[in-house]
Amino acid sequence: MNIPFLDLKTPHALLKDDLLGSIESALLNAQFIGGESVNGFETEFASFCGSPQCIGVNSGTDALRFALIAAGIREGDAVVTVPNTFIATTEAISQAGAEIVFTDVDDQTHQMDPNALERTVRKLKDKRISVKAVIPVHLFGHCADMDSILAITKKYGLWVIEDACQAHGAVYRGSRKAGSMGLAGSFSFYPGKNLGACGEGGAVVTNDEKIAQTVRMLRDHGQSQKYYHEIEGYNGRLDAIQAGILRIKLKHLNEWNEARRRNAKIYDRLFRDVKGVTVVPEPSWSASVYHLYVVKLANRDKVQKLLQEKGIGTALHYPVPLHLQKAYRLLGYKEGDFPVSEKHAKEILSLPMFPELTEEQIATVVESIKGCLNQ
Repeated sequence: MNIPFLDLKTPHALLKDDLLGSIESALLNAQFIGGESVNGFETEFASFCGSPQCIGVNSGTDALRFALIAAGIREGDAVVTVPNTFIATTEAISQAGAEIVFTDVDDQTHQMDPNALERTVRKLKDKRISVKAVIPVHLFGHCADMDSILAITKKYGLWVIEDACQAHGAVYRGSRKAGSMGLAGSFSFYPGKNLGACGEGGAVVTNDEKIAQTVRMLRDHGQSQKYYHEIEGYNGRLDAIQAGILRIKLKHLNEWNEARRRNAKIYDRLFRDVKGVTVVPEPSWSASVYHLYVVKLANRDKVQKLLQEKGIGTALHYPVPLHLQKAYRLLGYKEGDFPVSEKHAKEILSLPMFPELTEEQIATVVESIKGCLNQ
């Protein structure tokens, strides 16, 4: 049985008529930039996230970068984040002009470790480095420990910009949505996300009107109105066709997230007594949306190769922590600086996870892994 890591064909086939109708409407109205589709999506996604403001942008990278710039992050400032994330998180910091500072993650949850964060911030303060913000990453669709992180950032006077690019709809302690707890939250609508466009897309959500106004100008060449440029900005708008597609998909997101949660519980049950497999657990404070279902294996590379031979798709998130990437060699980090992130990079494997995944497919994946472990 061939089992893909991700199935993007089935949901688009099921929504084909609605999606084509939305695209046709954009073609007939010739409204491709801004307009009712973008405004409508922003209103609906803001409500979904429990935030009063949503600003659609071109990508999750733009969302993070614009949020940092709008918060006042500038050259000479430092921003703290984790090394076990996609490079977009740190690109946004660099492109805002700030210095990237890493801190390690918790061994159990794989999320930012609040104790490590406080040690990192204290060291920066002791060195009189201008640390201004923290970017917790809600990795795999799980929420980071936001109460602890927010307590630390409040203590030291730091902004929190949430990277919620893998956590559309994740709920923290029963009531707060991922992205709604810091100064701003950033989302990606890359096609493979829980809420994915048919191309690029992203959004910033915030409770702060000034942040929202600044992000709106940044995405549109710094314009407060056409040809009136309050600041120098960027070309970072969410286009109307993608916004229309996202509006249709957003109606199904809760249902899709619940299907992911059901699938995760099946995986959890089937892996319960499997020696050699450690499931990355759902944190006690998070109702997760399982963008990824991740396990830890001592012989990860061998298992992945054997699964590939069986036709089972998997992925690595992420095989080289950012502090060890060639792109960041000049930052001066070395192997051993963030041991938990480095250990995880050698152990973790992302298994097939999408709403349409069947119990039979999940059982096949688990049995296949059991077989690989015995080879």
